[in-house]
Amino acid sequence: MNYTRINKTHIKYFKQILNDNNVYFGEECKHYASDHTENLVFVPELVLSPSSTTEVAKILKYCNKHSIPVTPSAALTGLSGGALPIFGGISLSMIKMNKLISIDEANFQAIVQPGLINEEFQSILKKKNLFYPPDPASKGSCTLGGNFALNAGGPKAVKYGVTSNYVLNFEIVLPNGDIFWTGANTLKNATGYNLTQLIVGSEGTLGVVTQAVVKILPLPNHRLLILIPFEINLEACKAVSDIMYNNILPSSLEFMEKDAVVFVQDQNYANIPFSIDDKTDSFLLIELDGSSKKKLFEEAEKIYDLTRKYSCSEVIVADNDIEQERIWKVRRSIGLAVKAFSVYKEEDTVVPRANLVKLLEGVKIIGNKYNFKSICYGHAGDGNLHVNILKDGLTNHQWDVVLNKAIREIFQLCVKLGGTISGEHGIGFVQKKYMDIPFTPSNLDLQKKIKKIFDPNNILNPGKIFDI
Repeated sequence: MNYTRINKTHIKYFKQILNDNNVYFGEECKHYASDHTENLVFVPELVLSPSSTTEVAKILKYCNKHSIPVTPSAALTGLSGGALPIFGGISLSMIKMNKLISIDEANFQAIVQPGLINEEFQSILKKKNLFYPPDPASKGSCTLGGNFALNAGGPKAVKYGVTSNYVLNFEIVLPNGDIFWTGANTLKNATGYNLTQLIVGSEGTLGVVTQAVVKILPLPNHRLLILIPFEINLEACKAVSDIMYNNILPSSLEFMEKDAVVFVQDQNYANIPFSIDDKTDSFLLIELDGSSKKKLFEEAEKIYDLTRKYSCSEVIVADNDIEQERIWKVRRSIGLAVKAFSVYKEEDTVVPRANLVKLLEGVKIIGNKYNFKSICYGHAGDGNLHVNILKDGLTNHQWDVVLNKAIREIFQLCVKLGGTISGEHGIGFVQKKYMDIPFTPSNLDLQKKIKKIFDPNNILNPGKIFDI
């Protein structure tokens, strides 16, 4: 595509429709040049920060007319390069559209803007004994708009589902400036095509979300957190299926390799509130929630009995908020700790839960074949394993060329096991070269046609998911 470069005329127009304080250029643009994806840098020519749907519509209509690429962004915590302006143009920061517009307690719904921080939303709901289940590890900084774009999950997905299970309706702006709602504020809707679900996970390539109606739930009265150290990684993965098969549905069921926890400790991201035995290979972090504390302890005892057949060390049970938060902080800090240690590639693999053992085993075999070290952790309860490949001692050639073969083999294994190449991080820029693995040419062609219908001039987040 031949896109138009930003000039003084364009800047003058944007300053007319936005406050001068919401138009950034020069050095200020560098902040929007990178996210949490490897070491990629793409500097936008201009950053615009609208505060209303009308302003978004005016920006998109103008850019569509003048062939200026627009990349929606916010907190820039993504792991696939989805919010990076790879063609320059405009970074459309939604961070100032950050309001919780309303909470409908009678219907268990809320209307939110995309720039609202996930954890801020959770905190407000908690005061009303409500909660919104999708809670990525970056919930303290990531926005709901980013969660919508990637169909984010998080630890609670095993029991409560992912973002797509909670979005009822979107207000979106198309690249031509048209504004409309995608659905209805109802739990059931069999009226026409489900445009709401099409927008979830579309990574800002089809339209810009300016409001969303989301489903919320009553806050569970009690939580119990269980940490089980395993001496053998594969046994930890096997235990996941045992737990689920015996009619126990944890709110979270997380897997952490010991090296991941050690990284957190060594990089000083969190104090480790439990011992790390030399024999330990990995941990399962299991959260139970519900209305009866007695029932939670009964389920905990049952989990303990189920795991006794494996090589496990001392089990830790945390039943108060302070202890639980200390342990959860370790899990949420892993990604940052890995990033601080080395340049890395994080592959967001996902398979049916029972095939997690084969996936982990296969990842380690491929690692030995291509001589790379991997740190694995993730949402074991829903088969979602984050594979962090460390650059560490690899040469630039190994990192830039050879490793692509290894990653392709990992993704091929995922598909062979009934899974796919991304569970919650999206495709973005870095994974699009692997889209031929889960999809046939005709499937990809259909997706590209959908993109062209929404965005015929390809100005909205171009170069993401696939090339047009």
